[in-house]
Amino acid sequence: MDNHPNPSLRRIGILEMASPDRDRMALWDIFKRRLQDMGHTENAEIAFDFRWADGRQERLASAAAELVRSKVDVLVTAGTPAAAAASQATIDIPIIMATGVGLGTQLTDGASKRNANVTGISDLPPGLSAQRLLRLRHAVPDATAFGILADRANPSSPLAVRGTQAAALGLAIAVTDYWVAGPEQIGEALAAMKKDGIGGFVVAPGAMFFAQRQTLAALAREHRLPTMSVRREYAEAGCLMAYGAPIRENYRQAAVYVSRILNGTKPMDLPLDQPTKFEFVVNQKTARAIGLTLPQSLLDGADAIES
Repeated sequence: MDNHPNPSLRRIGILEMASPDRDRMALWDIFKRRLQDMGHTENAEIAFDFRWADGRQERLASAAAELVRSKVDVLVTAGTPAAAAASQATIDIPIIMATGVGLGTQLTDGASKRNANVTGISDLPPGLSAQRLLRLRHAVPDATAFGILADRANPSSPLAVRGTQAAALGLAIAVTDYWVAGPEQIGEALAAMKKDGIGGFVVAPGAMFFAQRQTLAALAREHRLPTMSVRREYAEAGCLMAYGAPIRENYRQAAVYVSRILNGTKPMDLPLDQPTKFEFVVNQKTARAIGLTLPQSLLDGADAIES
């Protein structure tokens, strides 16, 4: 918890579903530098109050309430559960999603109308789940069944599951859902996949999985399960593949939104944005570890290869 005795500072509350590991702190450094570039100097004009859930959704409600009681000027959230907790804690303080899924969750009213105080970057544009499944199938063409690992507590997981299942129908392949309610169930889910003869699995977007990406990668290698994940950081941690928008761009854009809010723009005047640039990362070391030879055509399409 940060204490800022200077009452003239504009205060930015940050509610994080993940843990303050090196990679996550580097992302918030990107956010801070972008604000600095736009003239918002830490400890001179602005101050930051962080709350971390360490992948535990049950911690978010009280953390969000703390930030609201402390009268922050704007709330920035990472992870859909964090955005949901913030939106339940306040309808007045502007909420900027750095990561998460807005459209189609409880953060919206109907098909596209979002809560009046919520804006930011929504991470699951149409067709992205299909692209992930298509690449996984390309990597393991002889597999007859695939899985999707989903977080029961994350409002975005049902969207990813539905998108993946719809893509599976179009590809005439079978996909089974494996739901977990917390980090301690990930090992059980992957053991069940192996027992069920799953040829590989997709990881649904979620800050809990991001926080557990090294454990997830190690378990997938142990069970020799090819994995398609949602950010390059997963592949760098040892998952086989990742396809998604560069997360660092989310944090830069979130800083732009915060700057505009601090300068008087209303949240509803800022669009709920979606990424348009994506990167495909492959971990060849993991492929070798699980005895998988990836097609050259798949490698040719990769933006980066971890070797």
